[in-house]
Amino acid sequence: MPPPAWSLRRLTSVDEAQIDGLASLLIDCVEGGASVGFMQPLTRDRASAFWRRIARGVAAGERALLIAEDAEGICGTVQLVLDQPENQPHRADLAKMLVHRRARRQGLGAALMRAAERTARDCGRTLLVLDAVTGGEAARLYASLGWVRVGEIPGYALFPQGGPCSTTVFYRNLGG
Repeated sequence: MPPPAWSLRRLTSVDEAQIDGLASLLIDCVEGGASVGFMQPLTRDRASAFWRRIARGVAAGERALLIAEDAEGICGTVQLVLDQPENQPHRADLAKMLVHRRARRQGLGAALMRAAERTARDCGRTLLVLDAVTGGEAARLYASLGWVRVGEIPGYALFPQGGPCSTTVFYRNLGG
C-alpha cells in the first residue's frame, strides 16, 4: 500500500495563509452539501472570519486544531474544543471534521479522527462528543471507528442549500 498523499499536523498558531487554505476547504465542503453550520453561498469573507475566530481559540489553548495537507494545500481538518465547563475537564467536543472533495475516499477522515483521539489523550481528555448528519458519510465513518451512537435529533439543522436534516449524537470513551 503506498503512503498517503497527505500529512497531518497540529497547529498551535494559525497564520493568514493557513486561514486562506482552511477557508477554501470550508467553502468546498459547504458547496459539496456538507451541513457544517453554514448556508450557501458561503463567501470567502465569512469563511475567513470563521477561521480567524478559531485561530484565536487555538492561540488561547481553548481548541486543538489539526490539519492535513497534500500537494495542493490544506485538504482536511478537525478540531477539539477543549474549553469546557469546570465540572467537565475530562471532556472535549470534536468539531468541524472536514475533508476536501479531492481527498475523499483515501482514508483521510479516519486518519483525522485517530489523530484527534490521540491529541485528546495528550490533552488529558478521556471523553469525546460529536454530532453528524444522520445517515451521512461522516456518521457512517464515526460508527465504523467505534464511536457510540447516542440518538437522533430530528430537524436539528439545515443542509447548506436549505431543507432540514436530522443530527445523530455520538461519543467516544478514550479510557480513564
